[in-house]
Amino acid sequence: MLQTMEQRAAKVCAPFIISHPVRLLALLGLCAAYIQGSVMKLFDFGGAIAEMEHFGLTPAAPFAAGVIFFELVCSAMVLSGFCRWIGALALSAFTLAATFIALRFWEMPSGMPRMMATNAFFEHLGLAGAFLLVAWYDLHRWKTAPREDWT
Repeated sequence: MLQTMEQRAAKVCAPFIISHPVRLLALLGLCAAYIQGSVMKLFDFGGAIAEMEHFGLTPAAPFAAGVIFFELVCSAMVLSGFCRWIGALALSAFTLAATFIALRFWEMPSGMPRMMATNAFFEHLGLAGAFLLVAWYDLHRWKTAPREDWT
């Protein structure tokens, strides 16, 4: 009976959820932080340099420029479908590395800042996992679906 309920619910939801506009909106939401962060860094490059210095990344200016370029290019790859799996894997690895650099909650004293950093740390792990799922899905479709259907 539970399976039948699930099948009925899937039959109702699937046409909407698996539509191209919903997929594009989901991918845009997934990439939103990277697009917004890069645009903000472009408009405040001094702030981007200060951020790199804060995390001990030197030389700061090339790191800031590289991060901006990387985030925008990988986001464009994910959104456009051009080598989406590569862009998704790159953003997943970048997110994981940045999370361990920027959100070292285990080094913080107890209190609200530690709690917020802990929550952000695990949210970023979820984001990295979501990018892995995007790569998995695209590679799976590449392996099993006709190429003309692979967008």
